[in-house]
Amino acid sequence: MRLTTKGRFAVTAMVDLALRDGQGPVTLAEISQRQKISLSYLEQLFGRLRRNGLVKSTRGPGGGYTLGQPVEAVSVADVILAVDEPIDATQCGGMENCLDDHKCLTHDLWSALNAHIFDYLKGVKLADLVARHRERQNRGQVSVLEMPERRCSKPAASSEPAVPV
Repeated sequence: MRLTTKGRFAVTAMVDLALRDGQGPVTLAEISQRQKISLSYLEQLFGRLRRNGLVKSTRGPGGGYTLGQPVEAVSVADVILAVDEPIDATQCGGMENCLDDHKCLTHDLWSALNAHIFDYLKGVKLADLVARHRERQNRGQVSVLEMPERRCSKPAASSEPAVPV
């Protein structure tokens, strides 16, 4: 799987937006400040998210972005695909020409992995990530969404299964 910064930042920004769902438009400057993501990069990502119907924009004073669909309807896979991020572990981009115009020995393995990854990400909704974030907040745990400078630190031990944020 080739999940790059583009996909990770898009998911992070969408979770940030989902946390504020129903509170009016959120500016990209606010998301940029909270998540330490470049404003110009967010503008590019949100252009793609808007074209794919995942966000709506409001112009003018008090403007910004809101979710384009219910938080329960948007999966992590939807966000990643909207920003043109391929979910592909093959070296040939699924074209089956890995090795001199024919499939390599492990092509089917990587294709199956792609399917599992996509199914997992399709099953994780923004609502799940928002709920998990709020559970941690209620327990008094530090949130990676509010402290982005600690985003890459080792997470506290937990009995919960890992869900990417």
